Amino acid sequence: MLQVLTDGLVIGSVVSLGAIGLSLTFSILRFSNFGHGELLAWGAYFAFSALAVFAAVGGVGTSPIAPFSFGWPLLAALLLAAVLTTLLALALDWVLFKRLRLQGSITLVIASFGAALAMRNLLLYYYGGIPQYYSQELQIAVALLPRSVWGGMRITPDQLFVLGLTAVTVTGLHLFLTRSTLGRAMRATAMNPQLARVAGIDPERVLRATWVMGAVLAAVAGVFAGLTVQLRPTIGLDLLLPLFAAVILGGIGSVWGAVIGGLIVGLAESVAVAVVGAEYRAAAAFAVLITILLVRPNGLFGDKFGERA
Repeated sequence: MLQVLTDGLVIGSVVSLGAIGLSLTFSILRFSNFGHGELLAWGAYFAFSALAVFAAVGGVGTSPIAPFSFGWPLLAALLLAAVLTTLLALALDWVLFKRLRLQGSITLVIASFGAALAMRNLLLYYYGGIPQYYSQELQIAVALLPRSVWGGMRITPDQLFVLGLTAVTVTGLHLFLTRSTLGRAMRATAMNPQLARVAGIDPERVLRATWVMGAVLAAVAGVFAGLTVQLRPTIGLDLLLPLFAAVILGGIGSVWGAVIGGLIVGLAESVAVAVVGAEYRAAAAFAVLITILLVRPNGLFGDKFGERA
């Protein structure tokens, strides 16, 4: 039982980071970006390419940092992947979404479908369909609780790293949105774009900041997904439904709702793996999504993003 909880928290932490970016996009840009999952995938592969470059340069400092399976190059690759994913998101906005913004949200949603297909197939073309790994180092799960206590609890150091960095990232994002001038401008734009413009807030600056934050969180989530599972070109597509389920469960526009929704979706997938098998884990996210739409369409924290960050 406790092991299922641990696995669910690890899965949920990845989903939460991606769901926050998706929630920000919907709240401020006013459309559901179905290409967000591909930003996760590209972020993961950007980091993979960066690691390959670091190794080719000379392999300096590539030995793992005990007790983790990775070394400092992965952390540097994560930063580089965040920058490259941000540039990719801004380029997509400049080439595609900015030109279609005045045509309504439906047009933007359809455009995001097309962008997602293009990015996924480009990823498959460049990297192939064979799963990849950031490290070939084997890890032994650490026993946090003995088997005598509800079946015990085991977790790898990499998974602990993911959980810890996720908590730090979410806390930092919350402080940014509630304490900084740009964060308050983003919340004001989410609540009332017209009034925010009258108050002197530059909408284009807010839109760019939204793309940057969403892309950075997507890159971090993608690298975490690759670190705890494996890299594959369909990783963005596989995570897309859990991302939307987490956003709807938590309440569209609520950052903390996206976090809690992601954790619940992760727990649901972990339970599904234990009960019916790994091949049905996607059905768990779908079941959560349908249930919330039927029971509580506004989600658990369905307030405006500007009112509840």
